[in-house]
Amino acid sequence: MLALHYYSQLKDKISDNFIAKLITSTLLILVTVSLAFSQTVKAATLQKHSVKSLGFVQAVQQAQMADPWLTGNRHQQQALESLSIAANTLPDPKVSIGMANIAADTLRFSQEPMTQFKLGVSQMFPRGDTLALMNQQLKAESKQYPFLRQDRKAKVALTVGMLWLDAYKMQQSIALIAENKSLFSQLIDVAEARYSSTIGQAQQQDIIRAELELSRIDDKLVQFTQQRNAYIGQLNQWLMKIEQGNTAANSYQTTNTFDTMLETQLPQIDLQNKALIMAKRQYSNAELVSYFTSHPGVIAIDNKIKSVAFNKALAKQKYQPEWGVNASYGYRGNDAASNSRADLFSVGITFDVPLFTANRQDQQLKAAVSRTEAVKTEKQLRLRQLLGAFSSAKGRLLQLNKRQSLYEQKLLPQFHQQAEIALNAYTNDSGDFGEIVRARIDELDASIDHLGITVEQQKLHLELNYVFSKANQASKFTPATLAQQNQE
Repeated sequence: MLALHYYSQLKDKISDNFIAKLITSTLLILVTVSLAFSQTVKAATLQKHSVKSLGFVQAVQQAQMADPWLTGNRHQQQALESLSIAANTLPDPKVSIGMANIAADTLRFSQEPMTQFKLGVSQMFPRGDTLALMNQQLKAESKQYPFLRQDRKAKVALTVGMLWLDAYKMQQSIALIAENKSLFSQLIDVAEARYSSTIGQAQQQDIIRAELELSRIDDKLVQFTQQRNAYIGQLNQWLMKIEQGNTAANSYQTTNTFDTMLETQLPQIDLQNKALIMAKRQYSNAELVSYFTSHPGVIAIDNKIKSVAFNKALAKQKYQPEWGVNASYGYRGNDAASNSRADLFSVGITFDVPLFTANRQDQQLKAAVSRTEAVKTEKQLRLRQLLGAFSSAKGRLLQLNKRQSLYEQKLLPQFHQQAEIALNAYTNDSGDFGEIVRARIDELDASIDHLGITVEQQKLHLELNYVFSKANQASKFTPATLAQQNQE
C-alpha cells in the first residue's frame, strides 16, 4: 500500500501521532475518491443498460397486450351476440312422410279407400314472448363483457405495477448496498493501516468488526437479489405472449430471464381524486358509493343483474300455452275399378294447457326471483370491497406521507450527520471505530427504509387509482395517465 510505504519513509522525520493522522486522512481521502469513482462507474453502467431497461409504462402496456384473458373475453361476448340472434328464431319446422292405412293382408296401395301416402309439416311456436325475451337477455348479458375487460385491464395494471415497483425497490436497494459495500472495504483498509502502524486507538477488533459488517452486507445483498429475482420472475409471467393458436414451446415470445433491468427513475403516479383522499373530514359510505357506482366492475355486475332479471319474465311465459300448427296432404290411389279417389288434406293446431302449475311454473318463478336477488348481493359485496380497499389504502397512505416527511426532514440528515461526526472523531483519535461502523449501517438502513416508503406510496397510489377507475370513458388506468414520469 502506497500510504504505508510513504509512512515507512517518513517515520524517522515526523512524530508518530502526525504519521497516524496522515495515514488515516490519506486512506479516508481514498475512501471518498473511491466512493465518487464507484458512483461514476454505476452511472455509466446504468446508462449503458438504459436502452434495454424495462419501464413502468412499458411493462403495463406489454402485460395488457399479452393478456390472453382479454381475447377469451371478446370471444365469449361474440358467442353471446350470435346466440342472441339464434334465440329469436322460431324452431325449425318438422316434416313427416309416411304410408297410412295399408291393408295388412295384401299390402296393396289401391285396395282400401283410406290407404294413402301422407306428407305432413308442423311448426311450433314458443310460449308468449319467450323468443324476444331470450334475445334481450343474451344481449344484456353480452353488454357486461366490455366492462369486464376494462376491469381486467385495471387489475392487470395494478398487479403488474405492484410487481414492477417491488422489483424496482429490490434493484435500488441492491445498488445502495453495493455503494456501501465499497465503503466498508475502504474502512477495513483504514483499520488495517492504523493497526499495522501500532499507533493510535486502532485495535484488531476494529478490523474484525468491519469484516463482520461486510459479510452481513454480502448476506443482505444475496437476500435482496433473491427477492428481486422472485419479483422479476412473476413479472415475466405477465409479459409473456403466446402466438394465437400456437401452444408450442417456441411460441413464447418473451424470454424468461432474471437479467431484466428496470428503469432507475421511480415513476410518479398521479393520484386520482386526490382532494377526496386527502380531505380531513370523513366521508359517509353513501357519499363514497356514489364514486364507486361508475367502476367498471360494478357496472358489469349491473348488466349481469339486468340479464338475470329476464329469468323472471321468462318464467312467467311458462304459464301460457305453447302452440303448434300442422298440415298434411294424403295421396290416395285409384280403386279396383280404376276410378280416381279424392286426395285428403288435413290441418290443425296443438297446444298444451298449463293446469298443474304449483309444482312447476310456480317453483320456477320463485327460483328466477331468488337468482336475481342473489346476483344483487354480488354488487353489494363488490361495493363493500371497494369501500374497504379505499379506507385501508387511504389510512396507510396518510401515515406513509408522515413517515416520508420525518425521514426527509429529520432522520436522513441526522443519520448522515452522525456518520460524519463519528468519522471525524475517529480521524482525530477521539472516537471509536465501532461508532463509525454503526453509524454507516444506520445510514444505510435509513436510506433503504426511505426507499421502501417512497415505493410503497406509489403502490398505494395504484391501489387507490384502481378503486376510483371509471367506465364508459377514457380509462383512468391507461398507462399514459397511470404513471407519468417526473421530468424535473
